[in-house]
Amino acid sequence: MRFRGAPFGVFFALAAAMFFGLNASTSKIIVAAGISTGSLVLFRSLACTLLVGVSLVLTKPQRFRLSKSEIPKLLLFGVFGVALMQWAYSNAVSKLPVGIALLVEYTAVIWVPLASKLFWNERTKPRLWVGVALVIAGLVAISQIWNGGLDAAGLGFAALAAVLLSVFFLMGERMQHNRDSLSTMFYSMLVSSVFWFCLSPWWQFDSGRLTQPVSLGGNLAAATVPFWVLLIWVGVAGSFIPMLLSYASLSLLSATGVGIASTAEVVFAALFGWIWLGEKLSEPQLLGGGLLIAGIVVAQTSRLKKEDYANI
Repeated sequence: MRFRGAPFGVFFALAAAMFFGLNASTSKIIVAAGISTGSLVLFRSLACTLLVGVSLVLTKPQRFRLSKSEIPKLLLFGVFGVALMQWAYSNAVSKLPVGIALLVEYTAVIWVPLASKLFWNERTKPRLWVGVALVIAGLVAISQIWNGGLDAAGLGFAALAAVLLSVFFLMGERMQHNRDSLSTMFYSMLVSSVFWFCLSPWWQFDSGRLTQPVSLGGNLAAATVPFWVLLIWVGVAGSFIPMLLSYASLSLLSATGVGIASTAEVVFAALFGWIWLGEKLSEPQLLGGGLLIAGIVVAQTSRLKKEDYANI
């Protein structure tokens, strides 16, 4: 069955946001259990590469065809839009409350119209700058700099994740003008896998730990599961399924539409962080989150053309 139209695109983006929001808490527990963030991204990328590769072999193996002109773009997309973006994200959620980490990361969405304006001379409406001001005010409230602020390294990783996520949105939209979602996902995840295979200390991981019980932490601290269960979960439900949904949404919506719908990940991440990990946001942080999300929506809609409004 082939899905067409903006409603499916919005549904896919929201579903991806829910899975990614849950993955933030899962990744935090896995990193706390002792695995490096680079090794975690390697596992996630390998899981996606294998699952998507099998899907392509069983359905349309001709989609593996690759022209020489596509190779540089896929390399850049795989390294910056996937490998480093997931690494920065994993480090951010390990050092910050997941809701705050995702709020900072999703300022990426405001860079989409700014980048389109600066690099592609895309016309925007004046309210873009209102959105920028709201986002800055929201970030100040979230960081609580008057109380000494949050973990500086965590905020740095979240800011880096924001820049790289904007690369994912912009390049992902353009990559799929001439290539389908599954093969784009396969090659980008393959590049990410090779990248982290070379750079992460995966050989230091003790395979005996796979069967060891790991506490789920927070409000679920009394519950334990074998470490391999968490890895399988993060590989399938935290990576393959939401990434597939995200790529599919980019094939049906503009980067603007996907960006706005994807901000729901912030809400899901904060909700799961509260229910599972017991992480609560202060009143100023909740206010800041509201300002930030409002600013994102205002800035994103400043980019829209008439035909784009139907895509949200």
